[in-house]
Formats: sequence, C-alpha cells, structure tokens
Amino acid sequence: MPFEIRQLRYAIAAADHGSFYRAARFLDVEQSTLSRNILKLERAIGMPIFNRSRAGVSMTMAGSAFISGAKPMVDSADKLVAMMRAAGQGRAGGLILGHNSSISAGNLRATMMGWHDEHPGVEVECVEADRSVLLARLDTGEIDVVILMGAASHDGYRCEPLWSERMLVALPAAHPLAERGVVHWTDLRGERFFLPVSDPGLELRDMLLGRLAVSGTKPDIRMRQSSRETILSILGSGSGVSIVCEGSTGARYPDVVYRPIHGEQGPALTGYSGYWRDNNGNPALRRFLNFIKARYALSFDILPRFQ
Repeated sequence: MPFEIRQLRYAIAAADHGSFYRAARFLDVEQSTLSRNILKLERAIGMPIFNRSRAGVSMTMAGSAFISGAKPMVDSADKLVAMMRAAGQGRAGGLILGHNSSISAGNLRATMMGWHDEHPGVEVECVEADRSVLLARLDTGEIDVVILMGAASHDGYRCEPLWSERMLVALPAAHPLAERGVVHWTDLRGERFFLPVSDPGLELRDMLLGRLAVSGTKPDIRMRQSSRETILSILGSGSGVSIVCEGSTGARYPDVVYRPIHGEQGPALTGYSGYWRDNNGNPALRRFLNFIKARYALSFDILPRFQ
C-alpha cells in the first residue's frame, strides 16, 4: 500500500519532538489525525516506526533508519513544490529573448543585468539574428520575446515601444572629427560609410539616406557581408566611418573612437520595440514584461488572455 508525503512529514515531526501531542501542535493538526496517519504509514511499510508509551514515543531501530531515509525525501519534495510554484509565478524556469543589435552597452544590457539580479532563478537565453529570423521563431514559439532596433511589420504580434538610444559615429582615432565631443549630421556629408548587410545595417542605411541625402546626392554607403565587429575592427585603418547604436559602444577596437551624433533637435536617437505573442503562456515572460514596464515607466497593457 503506498504512503503519502504528508504521512512522512507527520512521522518526522513525531520523531523530532518525541511526542505525538507536541508534533501535532507543531504541525497545527489534531493529534488523532497525526496518530492515525502514522499508523497507516506503519501498516504501509509493514513495520512499527515508534514504540508508544505514556511517556511519549521513541523510535524503533528500524524506525530510526526509516526516518533517516524519509527526511531527504521530504526535503526533495518540498524543493520540487517550491520550484514548480516559482516557475508558475515566473520566478524560475527559462526565457528566450531575441535581439538584432549589440548588447555590449545600452539599455538592453542594463535590462538583462537588472533582470538577472532580481530573478536569478530564471535562465535567459539570448538569440541574436536578423529580424526576419527572430520574428519567424517568435511565430513558432521558439522565442518568447524579441527586442528590435527600429520598426518591423508585426501582424499577429504585440508590438510596444520600449526605449530610445543615442546614435554614434565610429571614427578612426586619427580622423579630424575625432577631436570633437559631438558630431553633427552635416559634418558627416562626404564621408564614406561602412555598414553590415545583416541587422541592423539596413536600418542604419535608411537613417543615413534620410539624414544626408541632399539635392539628389546620396551619401557614400558601402554595405559589407561582414559582421559589425569585423567592420569596426578594421575601421582604425582610416578607410571610412560607421554608424552604431549606443548598445555597441561597450566594445572597444584599436584606433577607433565613438562620438555622439546631433541633429537640429539635439541628439540623434533610434527607438527599440518589443514583440511577443499574447497567447504565450510562459509565466516568466509576463514577469519580464512587467519588469520592463516598471523599469522604463511604460504603460502598455498585458491582455487578460495572456494571463
């Protein structure tokens, strides 16, 4: 006949307190309930655990060995219950986050660091890829939330603006503009720009075309089949400049400096948005979205069917 974890808990309390009465008070149950369940446990295992007397109870030799083995079982059960409860509340488990920009600095990195400090039990896996790949995996449920620089079509997904970050120009240290604390868009006319074809290179290209194209003249933009890291690594040779988001500035490259770009209205900014599916049932995602809302004082709603 099987026994229950509750019965083990009753027997362990009786062994620790040397009395059914004191054990029942400790567990806040009726003594008759505790005594009856311990008797059922003894019948289930086919041997007495306790010697009973008017002075209380003492363990039999076999009962002492049984209680020693039962304690880690109850501890494991308690930990399992706590783990499952934490996972159900989004305080444990896993979260898969997709992004298309660097996280060596900036708000996304700060968000991930802050989230880890407050939710160390949730393992976060980051996936960096082009937006088309990320949104496709979001659609299949392989990714919980995607954070993209710039805009993207989002039919079927929730899309909410999260934050903005500064845009900077990456310059060879010997470039004349490197001596300035701030570089204006007008200072960049005539420069040769190197950008990656992969995200967010096309977004940066469109930004440059919008800012620098004048009188039918387009800026000199060279799209490369290289990563942004490769482009920045060879930029110090003086062959041109590049544009990066603030999240890329945590990485340093030989003979390359970053300078913030300003326009007529002040610092040049680019927006970041979050994408997720309302029918995603991962509790960690809901807690993550609430974390972002509180951190950046955002006002988007999490729809009831998501809960």
